[in-house]
This record gives sequence, structure tokens and C-alpha cells, in this order.
Amino acid sequence: MADHWCCHRRTILSTLLVSLTLFGSLLVQWPSLMNPFLTRELNEFMVYNSTDTNSSTNTTILVWHWAFGFKQDTRGNVCQDRFGIPNCFLSDDRSLFPQADFVIFHNRELINGQQKLPLHLPRPEEQGWVWFSWESPTNNGNIKFLDGKMNYTMSYRRDADFFVPYGWLEPHNVGSGMTVDDFIPKNKSSLACWVVSNYAGHLKRTQVYNKLKKVIPVEVYGGATGRRLNGEQLLPTISRCYFYLSFENSQFQDYVTEKLWSNALNGGAVPVVLGPSRKNYEAMIPKDSFIHVDDFSSVEELGAFLKKLAGDRERYASYFKWKLNYTVSRYGSWVMDPLCSICTKRTTLQKPKVYRNLYNWERK
Repeated sequence: MADHWCCHRRTILSTLLVSLTLFGSLLVQWPSLMNPFLTRELNEFMVYNSTDTNSSTNTTILVWHWAFGFKQDTRGNVCQDRFGIPNCFLSDDRSLFPQADFVIFHNRELINGQQKLPLHLPRPEEQGWVWFSWESPTNNGNIKFLDGKMNYTMSYRRDADFFVPYGWLEPHNVGSGMTVDDFIPKNKSSLACWVVSNYAGHLKRTQVYNKLKKVIPVEVYGGATGRRLNGEQLLPTISRCYFYLSFENSQFQDYVTEKLWSNALNGGAVPVVLGPSRKNYEAMIPKDSFIHVDDFSSVEELGAFLKKLAGDRERYASYFKWKLNYTVSRYGSWVMDPLCSICTKRTTLQKPKVYRNLYNWERK
């Protein structure tokens, strides 16, 4: 009887251990299991505290110069205090160059000559240089002089060593009783609107707009028009529009900016997108949450579709179904968050690695 009880007890304990192991695994994988639009890179960042909190390896990240001159306060242990990332030290003190594990170079200041690479300094053998840009290849300038000098990339591209998107969707429980109608602003008064800073005639988005405005009325705002919107006016203005023209300034793989995330999706308008392919957008957001310019044989056909859709309440509402399951997330600090997240990927980086042709990489 005692032997039978011991065996039974061992069986129970084994079952419990297996169950706990599976449960722990599910906790770690939960974000990606719940969200098909959450990339592997973002998932690693989100579950970092569950998977690597015992790491005792210190990582020092040196910001050689701040993006667009927006200096950040790095006093104290900012990565630990603000993002819960231990053993991760961020600084812009150039005297730390000899001991830095990573040095960050923002592309804009390099190509316009405001900053230079520290080629005159003896570089530690294991030190990784990170090329950082959120711009599309069209706006990155001549970067040939960087070939053979950068070890890692930090970019909106999903295949970058450090993936830093403009936004992403996270699972969100809206609670019982909520319907799609609760997420559609009730003050719709304009068919379409567009906020634009660069209205150059050679851009594809300008050419599409010039044709579209002949078919439907489009309210245009921004520096290019003289009708500027401040931060408080932006989303309320967009919320009054049925559609928002999320037109990128250039069309490249994964280049999907705040025009989609911050403006259209957060503003409560259905995005009409012009950028990478539909397939590329569908890797980021549900396929029935947006309208792609390329879905139509002509701009005139697109305009006719938008007019018809705005008059079909039920079909229009279907473009907001995603709000029952997801919410838009962005980096709280557009520089600090991505830089600190470098520490979460240190152990998985390929070494040694050198980018011999950055120009080709960003355009592939």
C-alpha cells in the first residue's frame, strides 16, 4: 500500500512539474500567441523580464550623438528605472568610448556633416557600432562612406538587428458590452483628410492626391498648405474624417510611419494607405482594417469606392473590428526605449558582423 502511494505521489509530482513548465512557457510566449502582428523582435523585448532577469553581464551603450539634436537625460540608471532592464547603462559621455559595448550613430547627422565617426580613436575589438535611422532610403542620403564600419542596424525594417517600428498592435481586452460602434467617432463631417509636410510634385503621394481631389473632397492640413494643426488639434480633426490618407513619402519595404499608427488608427479614421505592398501591411495590421491604393485600377475607382463605403454604415464599421481585440502601441520615448532595448538582444546577436553595403541592405 505504501509503495503504491509513493508511486502515486511521484506521478502527481511529475504531472505538476510538467504543468508548471508548460504554464511558464505559455507566459513567456503569451504576447506572440495572442497577437499575430507582434514580431519576434518586439516579443523578445516585451518578455525580457521573464527570460533574462538573472543575467549579470553589464552592457554599456554610448550615444555618440543624439538624433536631430534632441538630447535626452541619461543620468542615473535610466534603463533599469524606466524600462526594468537590468545591467544596462546608457550614456552620451564620449569619455566612455574605450569601454562601451555599443556605440550608436544616428544617420542624419553623419550625412549632413554635423557629426563624424570617431575613426581617430582606438576602437575596442568587441565594440559594436550601430547605424540608426528611421528614415526611408530616399531620405538617408549617400551612406557609402559607412560601408565596412557598421556592425549592426537599428531601423523600422523588420530584418534590422534592432527593430524599432513606428508602432504596433498589442492584444487588448475591451471588456464585455463593447461593440464596434463604440470605437467609431460620431462627429464624421468630412469624407477624407490628409496632413502633409512635403507636398513636392514629384512624389507619388502628391500625384495620387491631385487625381483623388478631382473625385472626392479632401481636407488638407500641414506645413505644406498653411493650415497647420498643433498637437491638440490633430486627432480631433482626423476623427471627423471617414478616411485618412496615410501616404508615405516613399515606397519601401516595412516603411510604415506615424501616418498610419498615430494619425489614422489612433484618430478614428479608416486609413487609405500608399507605401509598401498590401502583403507588407498585412504583416502589421489586419487585412480588413485598411484600404490600399494599389487595390484599385485607377485613382478614380478608389474615389468612387470611398464615397460608396462612407454611405454604407455596416460595411464602414467593419473596418474597425480590430479595435475589439487590439490597441495601438508606440514607444513612450522615441529614442530612449529603443536604445535601452539593445541590451535585451545582446546575447542573440550574430558575431562577428560587418555591413559591407548599407545602401543595398536598406533597399532590398
